[in-house]
Amino acid sequence: MKKHFLYTAVFALFIVSCAENELIEQPTTNDTEKEVFIPADAEAGELLIKFKPEMTDILDQTMSRASRSGAAASRSGIPSTDEVLDILGGYHFERVFPVDKKNEERTRKAGLHLWYLVKFDENTDLKEAARKLSKLGDITNVQCNHRIKRAYNENQKRVYVSEKALKSSYTTFADNLPFSEDPILKYQWNYNNTGTYAFENKNSGLNEDFTAEAIQGCDVNCYEAWQKCTGDPSIIVAVLDEGVMFSHPDLKYNMWVNENEELYAGKDGDGNGYVDDKYGYNFVTNSGIISWSDPNDTGHGTHVAGTIAAVNGNNTGVCGIAGGAAPGTGVKIMSLQVFSGPYGVTLDMEAKALKYAADNGAVIVQCSWGYNSAMANAMEGYTPGPESEEQWATLYPLEKDAIDYFVNNAGSPNGVIDGGLAIFAAGNEYASMPGFPGAYSKCVSVAAVAADYTPASYSNYGVGVDLCAPGGDTEYYGEIGTDDIYYYDEDTFTDDMIQGSILSTVVRNGLPAYGYMDGTSMACPHVSGVAALGLSYAVKMRRHFKVSEYIALMKQSVKDIDSHLNGTKIYHKNHTIASAVPTQMNLSSYKGKMGAGLIDAAKLLNNIEGGGSDMKVPNIYVGISSSQIDLAPYFINGENLSYTCSIADETIANVSVNKSVITVTGVKVGFTTLTVKTSDGKEQTVTVTVRDDANDNGWM
Repeated sequence: MKKHFLYTAVFALFIVSCAENELIEQPTTNDTEKEVFIPADAEAGELLIKFKPEMTDILDQTMSRASRSGAAASRSGIPSTDEVLDILGGYHFERVFPVDKKNEERTRKAGLHLWYLVKFDENTDLKEAARKLSKLGDITNVQCNHRIKRAYNENQKRVYVSEKALKSSYTTFADNLPFSEDPILKYQWNYNNTGTYAFENKNSGLNEDFTAEAIQGCDVNCYEAWQKCTGDPSIIVAVLDEGVMFSHPDLKYNMWVNENEELYAGKDGDGNGYVDDKYGYNFVTNSGIISWSDPNDTGHGTHVAGTIAAVNGNNTGVCGIAGGAAPGTGVKIMSLQVFSGPYGVTLDMEAKALKYAADNGAVIVQCSWGYNSAMANAMEGYTPGPESEEQWATLYPLEKDAIDYFVNNAGSPNGVIDGGLAIFAAGNEYASMPGFPGAYSKCVSVAAVAADYTPASYSNYGVGVDLCAPGGDTEYYGEIGTDDIYYYDEDTFTDDMIQGSILSTVVRNGLPAYGYMDGTSMACPHVSGVAALGLSYAVKMRRHFKVSEYIALMKQSVKDIDSHLNGTKIYHKNHTIASAVPTQMNLSSYKGKMGAGLIDAAKLLNNIEGGGSDMKVPNIYVGISSSQIDLAPYFINGENLSYTCSIADETIANVSVNKSVITVTGVKVGFTTLTVKTSDGKEQTVTVTVRDDANDNGWM
């Protein structure tokens, strides 16, 4: 986020060399010892360590004994490691990722069960402790545990708009426009830019030849896309941010709900390792209680959630890109809170949030935060971040492992997408390189544009950016010297009050509201929302994609940016200061550096029609018992079709049909085939495997 609320999370990287003194001689040493870098804000008395796979059995036994005794473990059970922990004054030893029986197999396949958090005497020299542990032959990685930070200027202008003011300005749309009952849609230029919005630059008089206007078509093209699809509740987007206000009237019907959990129940109702996670989880406080009312909260998470999935067609507020056509029909928002009040999560909790998203059904993680760009100007107060993918992976191996887990394990080989989309903001440091983790080759990094196809003044750009989207640009459109917080409560909100920023749901004084923000933080949820809308359409069209295929398709579904990047652009950096000096941007230097282009929702939906592959009924694994599957998701208009099914060898299994649901019953161990025919002439044949002990006694 930038301007109105300036809010990109920053991971500071202060690199300090390790001391040479050893604590104790060990019988087992690591000949490939890596230098461990210690950020200045590292948590005292804490380290994150990853063991070699050969240590699995010992670690499992140790954690099992601790679980049976009901006490937290303080040692690993590995002699060489425990000798060091004795010297360090170790008192706490636990797996980073809690055991979730449903997903433990793939957790172990990814090696995440080997990550542990150790706590020891806070007075111990952290550099020395990290170096000593890194020398052990049983350990492959050691990193510090520090907190993600938010960097936003509380004095930046904030614009809040009350429902009363908006309704007093409400005028009915023409009949051919969507969701005419939602009063704020007409102010969301980022969805359908007519080129007529009244936010021309008020400082253009500084240069008679300079104008800053909206240009028709500089948007994500929602209106055309909505003619085909408006969202689908089977698609879940995890928002890793401040807590999303799940009771906001423009969000509550599109919130993900864990039906097996209850708030304040104090128990893990679904056995996923987390207590009370009804709407997601607060990883800052390590509780299921999502919060948004701390004085230091800005409503940032609620704002990005609204861009993705504010409820459409509900006679209230704004619209979301994939918000559905009526309450409850849009994509679902899972709130994974990584900022709360003045605090950000520690790195182990960030990693848990990413894994939670994959394990609980999310196929997109929306992450409007990241490290500063390596090209950020230190003279302007920025601490430059990692310079390369290799350096980032070396400094933050746990983070990389968690992102890889999400990318590889979210979704389903039998669903619309096999894998997960990790979408990050590029950063707001005016730098010629995006920040990590978004710049990681497996992530999608999003830069920001103003309403005229020009790069937003603050946006990072360059190699590593994948796409761009509207983010607003107060330094371009705003009036210099104004730093008041504006509230439109009683007055009519008129067109000339439009800010040139992004309007969405927010929280004001703990209550639901609407407001403007801008930044790559706001561009990022546009890409997340369009991605979710595309997957919703894939559900409708019964198309299946591998995650790499889908990202490639998104990059093909864009509007051209480079043809608009000629001449110069003038903006006012730190425009809230009356003496702000005009800054000139050479637009040609951005050509080829804003990603593949401006994401276009309608183009993505069109490309989905011919992309990917047909959805396939999955092969069936069943025990000597019965299992059911609904065939409707695997055929276009499947809910309205009738089905006939036959088993090749009924001595192995038999099948019955009830509307779109089939029941397969294993008779004896063996293999056969099942053929499904639909009333519209489609046919699929799958393999049925009957065994004594099927995994989950059902579908794989």
